[in-house]
Amino acid sequence: MSKIIAIDIEDQGHTAPTPEIAQERKVAISDLLESNSFALPQRDDRDVPKGPFKLLLCIKERRLVFDLSNESDQAQAEFHLSLGPFRQVVKDYFQICESYFEAVKKMAPGQIEAIDMARRGIHNEGARVLQERLEGKAEVDLDTARRLFTLICVLHWGA
Repeated sequence: MSKIIAIDIEDQGHTAPTPEIAQERKVAISDLLESNSFALPQRDDRDVPKGPFKLLLCIKERRLVFDLSNESDQAQAEFHLSLGPFRQVVKDYFQICESYFEAVKKMAPGQIEAIDMARRGIHNEGARVLQERLEGKAEVDLDTARRLFTLICVLHWGA
């Protein structure tokens, strides 16, 4: 499969992220660039760009936008996803992350681990929602969907 080789997040005008959110963004981008699987599916016997892709991720007019270009910065594809299906899982994810960040400061390792397991479960749910929303637009594996979901959460933070 093709892959993403560069990521830019358009978040001008958004609230500055907390240090924890900024770190989540940095790690997600780093992990995504290190290993990902991202391809455009075949459509109606048309030529489909094979990648690799540069990704601009942003929110425009209350929609999540995936803007893809090639290595030469030529536009390859753009698709928009409704944010509605993500709202509850993003809200749940932020709540559990807040609990996790607080737990790390003052709770026992067993308690931190329990909260982290719940956090991973919600994160997996967000990745699943993303894979469903991308169906017919892009093909991504679970790890790529998880990292992209983290970036979607980062975009929600300041929007």
